[in-house]
Amino acid sequence: MSDYVFGKQTYQQLKQKYQLSINTIRKALDTAVKASASIIKPGRVVLGIDGTFFSKELGIILLRGAIKGVNLWWCFVTTESTDTYLYGIKKLQSRGWQVLGIVCDGKNLSLGEKLNLPIQMCHFHQKLIVQRYLTTKPNLEASIRLKQLSDLLTRLDEKTFTFLLDSWYQRWDGFLKEKTTNPFTKRKFFTHKRLRSAYRSLKRNLPFLFTFEYQRKLGINFPNTNNSTEGFFSNLKKKVNLHQGLKLYRKVKLIQQILMQKTSRF
Repeated sequence: MSDYVFGKQTYQQLKQKYQLSINTIRKALDTAVKASASIIKPGRVVLGIDGTFFSKELGIILLRGAIKGVNLWWCFVTTESTDTYLYGIKKLQSRGWQVLGIVCDGKNLSLGEKLNLPIQMCHFHQKLIVQRYLTTKPNLEASIRLKQLSDLLTRLDEKTFTFLLDSWYQRWDGFLKEKTTNPFTKRKFFTHKRLRSAYRSLKRNLPFLFTFEYQRKLGINFPNTNNSTEGFFSNLKKKVNLHQGLKLYRKVKLIQQILMQKTSRF
């Protein structure tokens, strides 16, 4: 099982290594004892939370120690829901974990209020949102300036970033309000809709972009990105993608093995 999961060896490679048929190897893997997670003593933790999908019918939601990179809770899902994250966090709290705060993407910011916890919008996700609206190389000057400001997010403090964002809005307020008339329906619509959306995203998420600053002042090691979880997902998918054509239950078992292996570093 170790060669298959962590050695990244396919059925064909295992066949050559152990001189066994693929069916024999497949049966051995199916009956292999699932790895057990090491017992982790509950303590204080900042959670990095996120979900990822391997197909339409298979995804996982993961709660991970954002600093030490430990998988603390996960479940397999077919759709992503804030309620699932809420359930998982409460489950950890019931086991004795003191959750100091959460780092997440924009879809789950409401968890902070629901749980009365500090919540940090991941800077990486925020920059991706702006990039999605403006592209990597925008043409309009207003878009170029806003993209430049977004790119500086990880290097500016809250006071400076807020000042620059407000200054940008004052400069381009009129431009944002420009409308175009549809020649056929005569209905008007905002000319620069994607630019408006990029700005609104930054403005809407601003209260959650610098939570880490205040928490660090309190002596809490609080990250401003969810890079630990994103990096784990990236490596997880690389390992899973090495084994194409797996039946669903085998893919679930493979993912479980990898998730379990990442619970022993706390």
